[in-house]
Amino acid sequence: MTRNGNFKRRVRARAARTGESYTSALSHIRKSKTTPQTDELAGKSLRLAVAQTTVCLDPRDADAFRANGAEMRLLMRQASEAGAKLIHFPEGTICFPNKRLLSETGPREIGAADWSRYQWEVLREELEETRKLAAALNLWTVFGAPHRLTPPHRPHNSLYVISGKGELVTRYDERLLSHTKISFMYSPGRIPVTFEVDGMRFGCAAGIESHYHEIFTEYERLDVDCVLFSTSGETPSAAPPFAAEVLGVAASNTFWVSYATHAPQSVVTPCGIAGPKGQWAARCPDDGSPGIAIAEIATDPANLARPWRRTAQGDLYRPHQIEGDPRSDSREAF
Repeated sequence: MTRNGNFKRRVRARAARTGESYTSALSHIRKSKTTPQTDELAGKSLRLAVAQTTVCLDPRDADAFRANGAEMRLLMRQASEAGAKLIHFPEGTICFPNKRLLSETGPREIGAADWSRYQWEVLREELEETRKLAAALNLWTVFGAPHRLTPPHRPHNSLYVISGKGELVTRYDERLLSHTKISFMYSPGRIPVTFEVDGMRFGCAAGIESHYHEIFTEYERLDVDCVLFSTSGETPSAAPPFAAEVLGVAASNTFWVSYATHAPQSVVTPCGIAGPKGQWAARCPDDGSPGIAIAEIATDPANLARPWRRTAQGDLYRPHQIEGDPRSDSREAF
């Protein structure tokens, strides 16, 4: 019964994905000579590492930039030794500048950010070393950092994606910024960003974007298998809502979500990797220290939740809706 049930799920999964009838999908699979391991419905997998790191809040502290860069590369080596193909870091991995320390009228007041205070050249040196190590380890590396624009425009709050060859593949810019970020600090991004590693499709989100489920439903429509969400964790008390939202969007969209933030937040809610059923597959240490967690993330073509949800969001229910029945129309009777 189990084998027969799995076979039927494969047929239904193909029918939902291709638009074929059940009979056509059944015929195709029966004619196929491939094994379950090489069948197009076998699914994909990848070993993913998520990191929580020491937070640097002072944009003027070059030594802290360098220390965090060294820590970042240490965690990359640990992830590589554990067999990870990709490692995911928090927002502002090298430095997440405090709004008061960056403010031109600070620290008592929050005003327009003075980005000349930021150690841009030190950041570039550390990211160049990180890029070289990614190539040496053949490790895809995703990390948060501000991205300078042409003056007088404010920078983006970004996630950089470095390939296992050490190439800058793409960059995601946070789109839905907080009040302080949009008022004083950053320029918002405009588009979603996706990339692929070993057939697995990833999307990126940052900052407070876990508050906006439309970010994640957009990535579901773009067929991602995992969203990499990087936030700061400057205030540990804010951690529980973010973690709850990560589990919620993972379950409601039936994909993986990697949740990367800074180590101080871990005493309340550590970083982790959420599975498609809304449960943590791996968690970082919960003692405020930097570290990594690793999970084998995989797709399950036999899971019909995503194709069914897409069908249900169309006009599926309209032909079944009842009109003109007083027992349906009246809302004032049992």
